[in-house]
Amino acid sequence: MKTARPHPPARHAARGVQGGVMLLEALVAILIFSLGVLSVIQLQAVSIRQASSAEYRSMASMLANDLVSRMWSADRTPAVLQTNFGSSTSGAGYTQWLATVRRSGLPNISADLGTLPTVTFVSVPSGSATGTPSSQATVTIYWKEPGDTTRKRSYQVVAQIK
Repeated sequence: MKTARPHPPARHAARGVQGGVMLLEALVAILIFSLGVLSVIQLQAVSIRQASSAEYRSMASMLANDLVSRMWSADRTPAVLQTNFGSSTSGAGYTQWLATVRRSGLPNISADLGTLPTVTFVSVPSGSATGTPSSQATVTIYWKEPGDTTRKRSYQVVAQIK
């Protein structure tokens, strides 16, 4: 006579199912943790790009203020300002300042990329008949950030020089 084998206890079957659920929970936890780490890494990369962009804007601001200071210390008559500092005339003042801009570390300053700074003047008449006219100078500095081939950045300052 053959005796029937006893079936395994129910707790062994439940343990096998429970073990699979535990493994699934561990995999989901690892996935969530991995997504969190990748998000933090991406946030760090964006933060570094933004800090570099802020550095370039700050540098452009200082360079524009440097040129306006040079204009204030020079002969401020409109014709002389245009001759010395206008980008269209490439005067001595503009040429010296352009050399400073190129040494500044502002990226991709070149005629080939269309990123040379521009300096233009508009004569502003005096409010009185005897007053001397002043000049409104517009200084625009361009650059292209490393790795960005499509977008040209700029910083512009408008100053009235009397």
